[in-house]
Amino acid sequence: MLHRPLIIAVVGGTGSGKTTVATAIHEAVGLGAVLLDQDAYYRDLSELTLDERRKVNFDHPDSIDTELLAHHLEELAAGRAIDKPTYDFAAHTRAAESVRVEPREVIIVEGILLLADARLRDLFDIRIFVDVGDDVRFIRRLLRDTRERGRTMDNVIQQYLTTVRPMHLEFVEPSKRYADVILPEGGFNRIGIEMIQARVERELARRRAEDAAEMIP
Repeated sequence: MLHRPLIIAVVGGTGSGKTTVATAIHEAVGLGAVLLDQDAYYRDLSELTLDERRKVNFDHPDSIDTELLAHHLEELAAGRAIDKPTYDFAAHTRAAESVRVEPREVIIVEGILLLADARLRDLFDIRIFVDVGDDVRFIRRLLRDTRERGRTMDNVIQQYLTTVRPMHLEFVEPSKRYADVILPEGGFNRIGIEMIQARVERELARRRAEDAAEMIP
């Protein structure tokens, strides 16, 4: 791998379908891609009590260990493996386990705040914003958090009104202006996803051709 990896950001509000879009790109590239989730980089809050952790605003950029995420992307870009953290959403803190991630031709990162910080924005070659209506996103978050993360309906609604929606309006929505591609309807926009997949495949073909030419004596 002579070229620096192609690093792609998939951004959008909570419940927008970022994971679906990122997974579709991953599947199109196959073994040459690796997928990272910004949620894994929430700060370690183990020094706080559980009640104190529950009061943390997890939708503010300060809740993300941006320094570590940026460092890991730089390491992967340099061809070095990383140990990606994992996050325990029930305990609201970082889990003890980490996941070994090897560098690949394509590095796909999905998260709500990837374009809100210049340190991260500058690391991405392609920036995709998944744009879905607030009502649809809220319903998806409500279903996910009650089914998969052990939250109650009242807790999800309160969190959405007090932090999720205000932080979306303050940080996530304004970051749309940094996107190269705005994808309406997320995972349901098959034509848009296919166009992004084709663009990524063309860029990889170009890079591979250049690499092959450089290796000819």
